[in-house]
Amino acid sequence: MENSINNNFPIEIKRVESKTAEELMKYFTGEHTGFVRVGPKGYFMPHKYTQQASNIYNMEVRPSDIFVTSYPRSGTTWTQELVWMVANDLDYETSNAIPLTERYPFLEFSVFVHPVMMKRFQEENRDSERKIKLLEWVTQPATEQLALMTKRRFIKSHLPLSLLPPNLLDTAKVVYVARDPRDVAVSFYHLNRAMRTQGYIDDFKKYWKFFISDLHHWTPYFEHLKESWEKRHHPNLLFLFYEELSKDLPKAVRRVAEFLGKSFTNEQIVKLCEHLSIDNFKNNKSVNYDVMKELGILIADGQSFIRKGKAGGWRDYFDEEMEQEADKWMEKNLRDTDLRFPHLKQ
Repeated sequence: MENSINNNFPIEIKRVESKTAEELMKYFTGEHTGFVRVGPKGYFMPHKYTQQASNIYNMEVRPSDIFVTSYPRSGTTWTQELVWMVANDLDYETSNAIPLTERYPFLEFSVFVHPVMMKRFQEENRDSERKIKLLEWVTQPATEQLALMTKRRFIKSHLPLSLLPPNLLDTAKVVYVARDPRDVAVSFYHLNRAMRTQGYIDDFKKYWKFFISDLHHWTPYFEHLKESWEKRHHPNLLFLFYEELSKDLPKAVRRVAEFLGKSFTNEQIVKLCEHLSIDNFKNNKSVNYDVMKELGILIADGQSFIRKGKAGGWRDYFDEEMEQEADKWMEKNLRDTDLRFPHLKQ
């Protein structure tokens, strides 16, 4: 057992038992040390998280900061671009010129780059000084990058509220986006296969078992959502559903604009929705993690970081047994909360 790393991180951290960790590392080939569970809800993280937990929890939050948070593959990238565009008065020129990865440091990404993988990436990119520098920048702890930033900061994180700075909501703005977990699992499965920092090597059915058994990064899924759902009436938190963005994007844009104190004409909103349309988004180099492909962290298999972007695509992946299992799992986890996905008749 590893208790809190130091007094500056008051949340208990426990090491995942070695037998379980070794079994998981057969399937997730990017991890080489093991995993930990964090806090009373047991959030599942790679062992390297222990090095950054305190720095993230105690980072200075500025009143001008905007955080976009979510469980992975919930429409995070889409929401990031939407929020950035609204906050920056529809600055298309800068949006097209500067990749989203530069505009939004990913708070905890460095904890997913195991030293073994880092060495591998350095070796593969050693012939290019530019790529080596880029690799160092991408894998540098975001708290270090953020501390040096003088302009308004936009920050991406998949950590639940309880692992972020405790004064976050009383200081800065947070936009949280949630999505049907069945679609999340399918999308995250594809990303886990493509991202060598995870390096998943088995089928979706096994992946789904890990996901609903809370044996995967950032799980338990529903606890993650509930933390933000319970704070949805806080004036500094906006809770969005991916399915609402899919169904009525102009309405979502107006909600984000109101939250950030902005006002746009109907024409401006139509143009922004066109910019954010899934077809345009899939072909937008600025949001597609091209830097990760260039460095070999994301396998360039012809598939963009932005996938199909449709709601309900999970049906192509679930057999009847998995559907029933998902229904029971969702029902059980929604029993003690009024959280409901708007697209599901409940």
